[in-house]
Formats: sequence, structure tokens, C-alpha cells
Amino acid sequence: MHILLTGGTGLIGRQLCRHWLAQGHRLSVWSRHPERVKTLCGADVRGIAHLVELSHEPVDVVINLAGEPIAGGRWTRKRKALLWSSRVTLTETLLVWLESLEQKPSVLISGSAVGWYGDGGERELSEESPPVSEDFASHLCIAWEETAQRAQAMGIRVVLVRTGLVLAAEGGFLSRLLLPFKLGLGGPVGNGRQWMPWIHIKDQIALIDFLVHENTALGPYNACAPHPVRNAEFAKILGRVLHRPAFMPAPAFALRLGLGEMSELLLGGQRAVPARLLAAGFTFQFTDLRAALDDLSARL
Repeated sequence: MHILLTGGTGLIGRQLCRHWLAQGHRLSVWSRHPERVKTLCGADVRGIAHLVELSHEPVDVVINLAGEPIAGGRWTRKRKALLWSSRVTLTETLLVWLESLEQKPSVLISGSAVGWYGDGGERELSEESPPVSEDFASHLCIAWEETAQRAQAMGIRVVLVRTGLVLAAEGGFLSRLLLPFKLGLGGPVGNGRQWMPWIHIKDQIALIDFLVHENTALGPYNACAPHPVRNAEFAKILGRVLHRPAFMPAPAFALRLGLGEMSELLLGGQRAVPARLLAAGFTFQFTDLRAALDDLSARL
């Protein structure tokens, strides 16, 4: 297969490239810095600066993961505009290109996040659940998904991957926690009762591959392990894995003062469950948080 990725140089994209290169697939990555693609994604991965470079080369699968890190800074007006353009506007550009193709891909796997639901409190959230609160992250994910779904009118199968907190040794959410925990300053955030829908990077890669090949897969899928944990429990288990204390709380008022609106990402949560993946027959390798972190611990 010829697979096109946006966001291919990110944490998930790099792992997908390695996974599919090993299977012998042909990979192209649309990037603002195509000269870096071979170094980051693999020597056999082609970096392109413009989609028109592929207009005469059939593409079988599109993986749309591009987006500036949502926790990369305070949500100023400028930052929100960047987050929006890097997801929604970029996906609109992708759709224009797809419309121009005579031979269209069979499937578009488009990124999203469990933040689509907003702060879910104690509600268990399956893919059938509606958004339960309104915030910027929720509005962003809703618009991102609605934009991607327009590809269905072109006869393309569209799958929306609502990703939770990805656990990996190479970066992402977990890497931001390592320094405070290793310094003995780790602990719960706020009251620690918010739910954390986590997923091991190996399962994230496996489920995307599964959804590419599952021809009946359509619409949203929660990409998170079957057993989310509360923030305080997550901190306790991570402390044990790192052999560090985990009792230093990050007060809610301090986070709101320092991070502004973005603090709700940390103080809220989603008790999301992967109901549709399980119903489709996908098997998670890691369903226990301690086992997932133990698997990563040697590389942290």
C-alpha cells in the first residue's frame, strides 16, 4: 500500500512509519520540513512539502494526525488560532486535494482526542455518548472531526480516532511528568479525582493498523485502554515504577493562575472506554496501567 501521513514526524506518526516500513509499505509524509522526514521517520520514507507532489501517484490510505501540541502553551488568542489552523484548516486543505484526485484513497484515518467529550466528570463515555461540557478543546475536536467526515461524500471510508493520553518513552504526555517525579516533586493534580484515559503506544499503533484493515470500521473510536484510572492513582503507580515519592500535589488554583484556560486539560478528565474497538474484536496488549508503565520503565 501507499500510505500518506500528515503529522508523520510526531510521536505516533514516527512509530506508524516504523511499523509500516517493516511490513513493506510505501510511505509519504506531508510536512512543513520535508528535509527532516527521512531522519525522523526512516530512510525509505518520502517527505513532501506540497500535496500536489502526489497528485499523479495513487494513494491507498491517508492518516491525518497533524496538529500543534494542545498543551504546548497558554491558550492565548494567537495560540488558539494556531491550534485551529493546524488541525481544522489543514484538514480542509487535505479535503480539497482529495477532491481533485481521480483515484481516491479507500480510507481516511483522522485524528481526534477524548477531549471531544469535554470534562466528563464521573460519566462513563463510550463513542455513543454526546459531548458533556463545552470548552475550547471540545469545540476544536468537534470541528476537526466534522471537517474530516466530509470525505465520506467522496466515497472515502472515514475513521475518527479519539486518542487518550499516550504512554511512550520517546516523548508525549509521560515525558512531561518525568522531571518532577524524578526530583521527588510528583503527585496528583488538583484533587486527583479526575479520570485519565491512557493508552500504551504499542496499542495505539496496533489499533490504527487494525482500523485501516477493518473494512467495516467507520466513524469514531475511543483510543484508550479499557480501564481508565483517576489522576491520584496514576501518580501513585508512576511513583512506584520510578521508585520516587508521589505525594506533592499541584494545587488547582496555582494551575489556573499559571496556565489559564489550558489548566482545564489537567483538572478535568474523561472516563472514556473503547467500546467500539472491543466490539470490533481488537485486543489490547496493555489493559493494566502498572504493566504498561513497567514495560516502558527501562527507557524512561
